Amino acid sequence: MKKIALSLLFAVVVWPASAQTSSSTGGLNPETERARIAAERQTLEARIAIERAACYQKFAVEDCLSDSRKRARRTSDDLKRQEAALNELERKRRAAAQLEKIEEKAAPQRQQDLAAERERAGASQKAREERAANHANSRQSLAAEEADRQRQFAAKQKAHADEQAKLARQQAKAPVLAREHEEKLQKAAQHRADVERRNAQRDKPRSAPLPPPP
Repeated sequence: MKKIALSLLFAVVVWPASAQTSSSTGGLNPETERARIAAERQTLEARIAIERAACYQKFAVEDCLSDSRKRARRTSDDLKRQEAALNELERKRRAAAQLEKIEEKAAPQRQQDLAAERERAGASQKAREERAANHANSRQSLAAEEADRQRQFAAKQKAHADEQAKLARQQAKAPVLAREHEEKLQKAAQHRADVERRNAQRDKPRSAPLPPPP
């Protein structure tokens, strides 16, 4: 009976180590791993029962039971870590699968969004180019208007200067013209006086002829 118990105990001790090594590799099957962990727990319970029974056959019962509990706790903690790692792995796999489904569903919408974004970017670029062209045309128009105003102002300035020069020339000639006009008036008056004198002499009655000499 003791030989059978020791053989079973050896198998229980060796099995979790080999199972843990296989669980650390990739490509795990969650159902298989959960079944393995459950089997190891059952084996652990059986081992604890065997060890306790063996301890009661020894002199230092409490020390034997304490060592058995420590070994059982280490094995149980290891199984819990394996189960937690398996749960985390399943959670990540489910999350990845869900994300993949979401991405597959969102792919057409993403393509539409990208196309709409490109269209909006193109429209925005076109609007900016049109605004730039309009701004350039506006600057050219303003420059042309300013040049036209400058030409009109220069023409008005020239016309004003010409008018002022003409007035200055007229004012400079005014005394000469006045003197010439006065001379013309004097000559005209003198001419009329001469004409009137000649007319008066022509219309004056002739004196009687002198008597013949005796």
